[in-house]
This record gives sequence, structure tokens and C-alpha cells, in this order.
Amino acid sequence: MTRADHPTTAPPPATYGAVLGSRHVVRLLGGTLIGRLPNSMVPVGLVLWITGGGGSLAFAGLLAALYGLASGLSQPIKGRLMDRHGQTRVSGPAVLLNAGCLAALSWIGAGAHPAAVTAVVGCAGLVTPPLEAGLRALWPTVLPDLGRRRVVQALDTGSQGLLYIAGPLLASWLATTHGPDTTLAATAALGLVGTAVVLSAAPSQTWCPTAGVTGGGRLMSAGLVLLFIALAGTGFAFGAMNVWAAGMASTHGLAMLCGVLPAAFSTGSFVGSLIYARRAWPGTTTIQLITTSALFLLGWVPLLAQHGPRTAIFLTAIPGLFFTLIVTNGFHTVDTLAPPSRTTEAYAWLILSVGTGQAAGTALAAALAARPDVLAALPTAGAATALTILTLARGKLGPGRRLGRHRRHRRPRHPQKHHANPPLYEGDTRMTVAGRPGPLRVWNGSPACASGAAKEERLAEEQATLAWAEQFERSPLEGARAGSGVG
Repeated sequence: MTRADHPTTAPPPATYGAVLGSRHVVRLLGGTLIGRLPNSMVPVGLVLWITGGGGSLAFAGLLAALYGLASGLSQPIKGRLMDRHGQTRVSGPAVLLNAGCLAALSWIGAGAHPAAVTAVVGCAGLVTPPLEAGLRALWPTVLPDLGRRRVVQALDTGSQGLLYIAGPLLASWLATTHGPDTTLAATAALGLVGTAVVLSAAPSQTWCPTAGVTGGGRLMSAGLVLLFIALAGTGFAFGAMNVWAAGMASTHGLAMLCGVLPAAFSTGSFVGSLIYARRAWPGTTTIQLITTSALFLLGWVPLLAQHGPRTAIFLTAIPGLFFTLIVTNGFHTVDTLAPPSRTTEAYAWLILSVGTGQAAGTALAAALAARPDVLAALPTAGAATALTILTLARGKLGPGRRLGRHRRHRRPRHPQKHHANPPLYEGDTRMTVAGRPGPLRVWNGSPACASGAAKEERLAEEQATLAWAEQFERSPLEGARAGSGVG
């Protein structure tokens, strides 16, 4: 008897209420959002702090760029350390050092010792806690069901756009009402509180992806490299859009467009995540990634014309609808291609690629700010580059078969012996992807180690799953989930 002989059990509902009502979800999602608010508050806070102390705007902008660059470049290193040592040992010391650096700035003073201020800001950026990559690594254990995980990952990505609306507004309000020093202190406190909420949760404390795994395997496959380059193009479009918004504000004499146009994009991103999470969409992850990239490109095309402010605000929300979907499917692709013991590091590389592309888009757009026609075309160019790379790399981004319908009570052509043994550890629902054994994880603090006869039994079950998947032309991951009745 094989897994295909078992009737399929209806998966648990993947509604917003069901997902947010799952244990630990609200706490982890809310804590991560609070802990990441400083990422959007610090650049604004530094500008207001330096200029309020008599410093130049150029120096303030340099510090803001330095903080973001240091934070982005250090992400993969922190991700790899987290894969090896767990989340508490990495994010805990990092957030303490980050908060200490931000608090030290007020003691140094904005008007004196620019070298010391630069060094402290750079250090603060290097030790920002890797909360986003860490949260992505927790979802498979918190929500083993793929449907619910898809919903929460879309909500996670979409809600992050709101951080870059709320963060600058909060920083500006604090600086206006209580002073720039208070802004930096509040930013440090928010980082501490959010990180503490996440690290004190049971899934974070017990998570350890490398239990029983030695080595780690090669991370940068051709598929991952091409994926990261493509997502850098997506980030380029986003970065260029911010400067284009400033150009629109200058052209029409409406300073509010500097904030309203990016806010419209972020609002569209959040709405897109809500729409995407409401149902399961057809096609493989690769197909969805390419399709949403094509729609993202088409969304920028109407903005090539020089529209008025109201029309531009409405049209800017359209590409925002698909930005979240591209990033979400990018993370799903990383799940398929990255070695199980280095997933957090791979997530960090994805985050870095988007951030690097965003910085490049901002820099190039700033250099071409005097040419409004070229400025409006840069987001389209970034989106077109991303789509071209993804289309050419389609065969390297994962299984390309379309997910077929599940037919019950069918046997594979080559039945394998079925072992009735339960999973080797609780929550062991992730099977083989493209012939690669699933990750060994820790759940409820118990190491997942398999040896001897248990390994042979598990290998036989995986072979049966692959045979079932081939019979019905499904990806191995979908075949394992449907055939075993695990939702």
C-alpha cells in the first residue's frame, strides 16, 4: 500500500481568521513589525537630528545612506550565523548593540565629532537584528500547512510596505513635538521591544535548522544567483520611483507628492497581498513569479506619460499591487532551491538583493533628476530587466510542471512498500523537493535525528512519494502534501 491509497483529508482553512488565530502568529508578526520600525525611522531621524543640530543636509543624507547600506550588506552574514547558532544568540546581542549605538548618538551630539558620529552610525547599521529573515525561517514550523503559510507570508510582505509609511511619519512627529534626541531614543526602544517579543516566543527559542546536519551544502546555485539578480531589478524600480516622486513634486510644485506617491505604492502593495492571500492561485511558483513580474512591468508603462498629480497617484498604486507578490514568490523559490541548513542565509541574500537594487535605482535616478522623461522610464527599465532575467532563467528556478488535479485511490505504476511508522518528529511534513531530502529541524526542543533503520524507512517513504508525484504529474512537494493528507 502506498500513500496514494489513502483518501485525501480536507486541508485546514487558510482564511485570514484561521491564520491569525493560529498559535504564535500574531505575536511573531506583530513583534517583527515593531522591531523593524527603526529601519524606516532611523534615516529620517538622523536627517532631523543632524540638521536640527546645525549640521548640513549633505552630511545627514550620507549618514542615512550609510546606515541602510551597512544594514543590508551585513544581512547574509547574520543569516548564516543564525543558521548555525540559532536566533537568540544572534538577534539578542545585535539589538542590544544597535540600541546602544543609537542612544550614544545623543551623548556624542549632532554638532561635534563627525568622525565619531559616522563610526557609530555605521556600527548601528551593521548590528541591526535580522528579524525579517528570522521570521521567514520560523513560518514552516509555526504553520506546517502550505496554504496557511502562503497567506501569512503574503501578509508579512505586504504589511512591511506600511512600515515605510508609518515609520517616517512617527519619526517626524516625535522630532517635532519632543525633539530629535527623543526620536533616536524611541527608535532604540522600539527595536528592543519588538525583538524581545519575537525572541521570547517558543518557536524562536527552540528553532534550530541544522540539527543533525553537518556541512551545510553549497548555497549559490545558478537558479538562486539569477533569482537574486532579477529581484535586484525589482528593487531598482522601487528605488527609482522614490526619486521620480520627488521630481513630480518639483514639477507640479506640490511637496506632498514626495510622500503621497510612495504611500500609494505601499498601499497598493498591501492590498495586493490581501488579494493574493485570499485563494490558491493556479500554476507553479515559477509561473506565478514570472506572471506577477510581467504584470509589475505593465503597471509601470502608463506612468511613462507625464500625468497630473491625481492620475499619477492612482496609477502608482497599480505596480504596487504586484510588488508583494513578486517578493513572496521569490521567498517560495528560495525555499525550493536553498540547502535546508542555510535557508535563513538565503533569505538574507534575497533581502540584500532587493535592497541593493533599490539603492542603485535611487542613485541613478538622482543622477538623472534633471531629465524628467528619463526619470519616469527608470522604474519601467528595472521591471523589464527583472522580467527578462526570470524568463531566461525559468528552467533553473524549480519544478516547471503545472500542478495537476489530485485523483484519489490511484496506485503509482511502480508501487513501493508503505511503512506505517509515524513521522520521525512532530511537524515532519516537508518531504523531498527535486530529489533533495527535507530538512532536519528541532520542534518543541527535541532534536530531529534519524539513523539506521529509521533512515531506511524514511527513504522508502520518500521514494514512494516521488513515484506518486510522477504518476500524477505534480511537484514532489505537492504530491507529498496531497497524498499524505497533510494540509
